[in-house]
Amino acid sequence: MIMNKPELIYTTYIRTTPEKLWNAIINPEFTRQYWGGNENISDWKPGSKWVHATGDRDRVVRVTGKVVESVPPKRLVLTWADPAKEGDVSRVTFQIEPVDDEVRLDVIHGDFQPGSDMMTRVSGGWPRVLSSLKSFLETGVPLKSAACSSRQAVAAHS
Repeated sequence: MIMNKPELIYTTYIRTTPEKLWNAIINPEFTRQYWGGNENISDWKPGSKWVHATGDRDRVVRVTGKVVESVPPKRLVLTWADPAKEGDVSRVTFQIEPVDDEVRLDVIHGDFQPGSDMMTRVSGGWPRVLSSLKSFLETGVPLKSAACSSRQAVAAHS
């Protein structure tokens, strides 16, 4: 019997444009505002390194990986690893699709390694981050719970 690796799949609809949503995902100035003070940093070209780091002076790298695919403003595929366990790689896909005056965002986090605890570690964070992203793009105000989640995750890595 073939067993498929589990995937976490999150879908949300946001009243924005594909371009604004794309920039909110890749631009450190935006990510810092809704992702608990953290920034996504890269040149976003396939094969390039990317990091998810704290936006403070310490610049603690929380996640690292490679850009697998980048098709602005439609699709971004990244590898995802804890910098302390870079061999424990998973994959995140951001799929952006316009739907009338809204945008559908699918985030698929999968390809978890057997025995990895990454799925457990990220499963509570994605709903908070994506809800904060939606709130930020629609109202200009992020959710406080995303900041709380980020601080807890940084403490867990220390």
